[in-house]
Amino acid sequence: MRIGIVAPACPIDADVRDRVTALVTNTFGAAAPELVFHPHCFSSHGHFAGPDEERAAAFVEFANDAAFDAIWFARGGYGSNRIALTVLPQLNAAAHGKAYLGYSDMGFLMGGLYARRIGRVAHGPMVADIRRDGGDAAVLRSLRWLMDPLPNENGPVAVFNMTVLSHMIGTLLEPDLTDHVLMLEDVDEYHYRLDRMLFHFTSHAPFAALKGIKLGRCGNIPDNDRPFGVDEETMVRDWCMRSEIPYLGRADIGGQETAADRP
Repeated sequence: MRIGIVAPACPIDADVRDRVTALVTNTFGAAAPELVFHPHCFSSHGHFAGPDEERAAAFVEFANDAAFDAIWFARGGYGSNRIALTVLPQLNAAAHGKAYLGYSDMGFLMGGLYARRIGRVAHGPMVADIRRDGGDAAVLRSLRWLMDPLPNENGPVAVFNMTVLSHMIGTLLEPDLTDHVLMLEDVDEYHYRLDRMLFHFTSHAPFAALKGIKLGRCGNIPDNDRPFGVDEETMVRDWCMRSEIPYLGRADIGGQETAADRP
């Protein structure tokens, strides 16, 4: 099996590549998938892993290559939205047959893929997560899914970073989430911003057709100059009650990214 690794947002360094490659070799031995890092993953162009044109070309090259079985995103940050509408019309039949895995900023690109029913997309740890606490286990969990992308048996589920989803609504990247369970997570956002995004989601007319909302982790919430007064779960319960969208409880995803969930 061959897995192509691209960085539609920010770059990684060679240490990440070397650690992940060693982990895969030591874990799977002769059965290890071949990990192919596109050279642009190590490029630097301001905030990004190369200019928009370079990142777009790299994604299309690997996605359209029938020699790759899956695409694994290197890391998040910011930038996949800048190339998503350029790359999606260029994808061929080989791209439609692949699995794609990432989270955070990759939600822009993955949402666009899902909206067009291109491939199998899953929310889960990326290559750069090797550096997090518990990173080895997180990386291996993602790899095992990529090697055997079993379907979700609990009905359609969509998992998004709240900030990414709030900026995707109303764009050509927004997928139809009718009858989906929507799982939400975020990191480094003030309580008032989370509350504002929850207003946006629950007031968005198409989301009235959601099966329900689950709340993942919202990690590293900064202190505001005035305490908001309620936690994030209370916010979700309140907005779900107002909108009559069922609140379905907590989900083990997000914050510091420890779970791979399968839309």
